[in-house]
Amino acid sequence: MLSRALVPFALACAAIGGVPAALAQPRPGAASAPPNEVRAWLLRIHDAASRRNFQGTFVVSGGGGVANARISHFHDGPNQYERIESLDGRQRKVFRHNDVVHTLWPASKVAMIEQRGQLSSFPALLQAGDDALAEWYEVQREAPDRVAGHETDVLVVKPRDSHRYGYRLWADRASGLLLRADVIGERGEVLETAAFSEVSIGVRAQPESVVQAMKKLDGYRIVRPALTPTRLEDEGWSMRPATPGFRFVSCVRRQMEMPGETGDASAAPVIQTIYSDGLTYVSVFIERYRADRHTEPMFVSLGATVTFGRRQGDWWVTVVGDTPPATLKTFAAALERKKP
Repeated sequence: MLSRALVPFALACAAIGGVPAALAQPRPGAASAPPNEVRAWLLRIHDAASRRNFQGTFVVSGGGGVANARISHFHDGPNQYERIESLDGRQRKVFRHNDVVHTLWPASKVAMIEQRGQLSSFPALLQAGDDALAEWYEVQREAPDRVAGHETDVLVVKPRDSHRYGYRLWADRASGLLLRADVIGERGEVLETAAFSEVSIGVRAQPESVVQAMKKLDGYRIVRPALTPTRLEDEGWSMRPATPGFRFVSCVRRQMEMPGETGDASAAPVIQTIYSDGLTYVSVFIERYRADRHTEPMFVSLGATVTFGRRQGDWWVTVVGDTPPATLKTFAAALERKKP
């Protein structure tokens, strides 16, 4: 939930109840795969996103909106290079060299430089090292299809409980690269789609096109958000185990200054804790309550992404994720303040 470079397109929005009816019934000829085969399928998709060279245009639609972006990804030995440029609305460019990410807003001449982990986002898929996916998801293979001119294998990923959404995935048969991903809601409806409209796979690596662009910051105001690893317990909080399958990923204290904002208020420290079930993420943000900004409880659903915010004493808690709203509320209810 992430870690979104441009728009809320990370894979993996409000269901309360059982497994979606449209997903609970497999299509004719579909059969559930054993856990080791599930892991192999999803790992191939995940690895293709980091180890293949590709360029293309992808489209994200959901919540009544559509966004287009151009992406280039290069793998050169142990290094990864990526460039993403929005094609709609406010211009934004994202350059990544391994864990170093530069986000540029040319119109306002602001550049944000961060060092962050590689959370799953299209066309990546899962958190590396997660071995419990088959416990929370069932995967079935469907009939082959075509996306952006490429032959694809199609997988249906069904949740085994009501804490997460389902997915339908189209992966390039030759390379394993994810070419389309649908997020499926409780009634079988498509909440969000991220898909390549055109893509070239196996292009020549051009790392210099990313590295050189990361160096051209003359005239930009540089924003470097301070980010310090921490623990909820050290910050006076605790999270009770409440949502099956979601495991702790990281916890940091960060400054949340945003481009165009200045002053101490906009750069107030925020605690961010991330949890994942291997396919999707939930982020919990904790900050001091401010009456001018936190006027009333917040609930926003846009495509597959849900944001839930509420006051908790002298604090404001925001939970964001591509999950049913009930899952986010469970996280919020499980968060407890231990000291003033």
